[in-house]
Amino acid sequence: MTSAGESGGGTRTPILSVVIPVYNEAATIAELLRRVEGSGVASQIVVVDDASTDGTASVLAEVAAAWVGRADRVVLRHERNRGKGAALRTGFAAATAPIVLVQDADLEYDPAEHARLIAPIIDGRADVVYGSRFAGGEMHRVLYFWHSVANHGLTLLSNMLTNLNLTDMEVCFKVFRREVLERIELREERFGFEPEITAKVAALGCRVYEVGVSYSGRTYEEGKKITWRDGVRTLWCIVRYNVTPGVKRAKLPRFGG
Repeated sequence: MTSAGESGGGTRTPILSVVIPVYNEAATIAELLRRVEGSGVASQIVVVDDASTDGTASVLAEVAAAWVGRADRVVLRHERNRGKGAALRTGFAAATAPIVLVQDADLEYDPAEHARLIAPIIDGRADVVYGSRFAGGEMHRVLYFWHSVANHGLTLLSNMLTNLNLTDMEVCFKVFRREVLERIELREERFGFEPEITAKVAALGCRVYEVGVSYSGRTYEEGKKITWRDGVRTLWCIVRYNVTPGVKRAKLPRFGG
């Protein structure tokens, strides 16, 4: 399989699968994919359309046609809308590289930061990397105060139960060694994925790093989808998955070993 970052006719060993869950992002998905490919880091790109109704499927049909014959470019579609967590499960199952990164399709997070995010894993220091909108001094758009309060509160509660000291549990940018994902059974269909995966990563005893990332958040008028109901579900998930995480406990081999 040829890496997206090959140069001078050479071929690099595939290292990174970028998994992109998509729902009603017709206005942004083509540009997002252009930026992911332009970053030169992704060996494999897996797009999962979660039964979009706004024209996203037509855009992705054109993308898939351009990718015909490339095993390292995959477009999948759910027949009914199931949620971000379900789309990520589908994408993770199709990911083949040793490192797997979650990238949202809405341009809130910059693919140019992929190289920094995977560096702690490549260096052998981490098994899992979280981006953070609140650490590292990167630029971010100023938006909703109460969303920020809720985010900090949910992260604090999650930290109390996981004994991690994350600053941004709800961040999109999460990176995993594939062996970590193979030992975790994910259940959440929607945004409950975030606290669920955090609880299960902690239960595995993974080495977790944070990397500060920039953030260009959207308003609801611009397409933001998360609601207060998802916040309530997150509270339930934080408790539920820290009480009985359900992971395959075993010592992880060192990366590349």
